[in-house]
Amino acid sequence: MKTLNIIQTLAKIGKVMSKVIYICCIVGLVGCVVGLVSLPFADQGIFKIGGVTIHRLIVNNAGIDLTALYPAMTGVMILCIGQVVLAKFAENYFAHELSAGTPFTPEGAKEMLRLGILTVCIPLGCQIVAEIVSGVLVRILNCEDLLKIGSGDSVALGIVFIVVSLLCRYGAEMQEKEKMEE
Repeated sequence: MKTLNIIQTLAKIGKVMSKVIYICCIVGLVGCVVGLVSLPFADQGIFKIGGVTIHRLIVNNAGIDLTALYPAMTGVMILCIGQVVLAKFAENYFAHELSAGTPFTPEGAKEMLRLGILTVCIPLGCQIVAEIVSGVLVRILNCEDLLKIGSGDSVALGIVFIVVSLLCRYGAEMQEKEKMEE
């Protein structure tokens, strides 16, 4: 039972991390929306921090054209939406696993398989949509493309979830077999 305690501790950590990621992605999403809405006013000197305008920080110090921020923020906003959805699915999985007390249930294995598939598909789908939307905006606005996205980590994590779900399903089948034999 020592191993089960370790698994449950990892599930608790997974649930907490999923919640933190969920909250951070909502903050990122809201930040992108606020940024997109306020960007037209950035070069008017309205937003100042210690006497330095946001326009000066972005354009002069970072060397970025304000127009290039529209496609970048739009792309990041799409990615944040996908991560919000994925983090909520992960949080729900870990909550269900903790309430069951074990990952070795048919329902838990099925839910982990779904989470694995979603962990592969949602980030890839959002990446494709974000790059298309960002690319279209770059062409329309005739600006630099600042959005650089990588999704290999989510694919690897999704595959791990899928493989582990098969092990959990096997464990659930073994438990069922033992109950039938008794």
